[in-house]
Amino acid sequence: MAEPTPAPNEDTPMITQPQVTDFQLSPALKEFQGYVRDYAQKHLGGAARYDAEVKFPGDAVQAAAKLGLLRTTVAKEYGGSAMGNLASCVMLEEINAVCASTGVTISVHNSLVNSLLGKWCNDAQKRRWFPKLVTGEWLGAYCLSEAFSGSDAAALRCEAKKEGDHYVMNGAKLWITTGSEAKLFVIFARTGPDRVKGISAFVVERDWPGVSVGKKERKLGLRGSPTTEIVCENVKVPADCLIDKEGTGFTIALDTLDGGRLGIASQSLGIARAAVDLIKACLAAKVDQKGRPTASQPEQWTLADLAAELDAFRMLTWRAAILRDQGVRCSTEAAMAKLCASRLANKAARAAVTILGQAGVDGSNPAERILRDARITEIYEGATDIQRLVVARGLLAPA
Repeated sequence: MAEPTPAPNEDTPMITQPQVTDFQLSPALKEFQGYVRDYAQKHLGGAARYDAEVKFPGDAVQAAAKLGLLRTTVAKEYGGSAMGNLASCVMLEEINAVCASTGVTISVHNSLVNSLLGKWCNDAQKRRWFPKLVTGEWLGAYCLSEAFSGSDAAALRCEAKKEGDHYVMNGAKLWITTGSEAKLFVIFARTGPDRVKGISAFVVERDWPGVSVGKKERKLGLRGSPTTEIVCENVKVPADCLIDKEGTGFTIALDTLDGGRLGIASQSLGIARAAVDLIKACLAAKVDQKGRPTASQPEQWTLADLAAELDAFRMLTWRAAILRDQGVRCSTEAAMAKLCASRLANKAARAAVTILGQAGVDGSNPAERILRDARITEIYEGATDIQRLVVARGLLAPA
């Protein structure tokens, strides 16, 4: 005889309707995904040439601007599309699956520059700079790192001294993505002695006297994306180009990096997906005379593992993006997404080169370029070990 069902404790929370978590994109986002995929197919065919010639993909970036892909994180009142972080992540995966050099250019412009200006600038500042940024007339660059402040951003030495109605800025920034092509720089500089509260953020325009582009880095991958030094020598920065107020620069930098990490997580997903697609095509072509698959079991297991991780880490990235779109702090979740997706990009790229064999290294397909492009994803926007620190600190922080 069946045991009677116990009556619910009156203190037990009752759920009248089961919660449904929707892992599918909305119809509008799926349409946007197809729109971006079409852009990638039509305009990113020169990815191998950008890499071989170390050439900035200016034509591809301008095509993206005309299609509205440089305005996804900008409010509509300032000429943006206000599509948000999830849409940006979907867009960046599609672009980076074809050309990571174009992908990082668009990622930095949207997630590190436009997003920052949209959140922290006043109305007059937004109306001053957004018309040029959302149309692609100007590209933006984010200038935080220096020779002695990479992972330790609070150690920066670039100075901005207040003199009347302006600041005088001196210092050099290193490893600046799109540095030689950008017309607007968000520069973090020291305005006071305090290690953290003495940092402020400024908008600096490329054409101002004293602003110059220094050394261009020679790189393993992302060779179509210029990485340069930006030098400021006695640059007069008008006081109205200070972002927010003095002393909030470090807070602005860290908040913005949450969005930047989502951009690089999405780049990593695109690179990983490209590698998985190469492996899948290679294994599908391995058949005997009767058309039966001959791929080895270990090769099939590799494909299965990579495909499963790709789906899992895409969900991690989308979760963090949705939280950020809701205005919820997502430092831990964004770091998790970037940590996992970047390691997967490298793992998948190595597997593609191995499984393709000679074809994986001779340049006859994108495998070796994908491998070179993947490496940076574990280094910039916070190296892998920095992501682990961010995640651990988030988990151990008092509730």
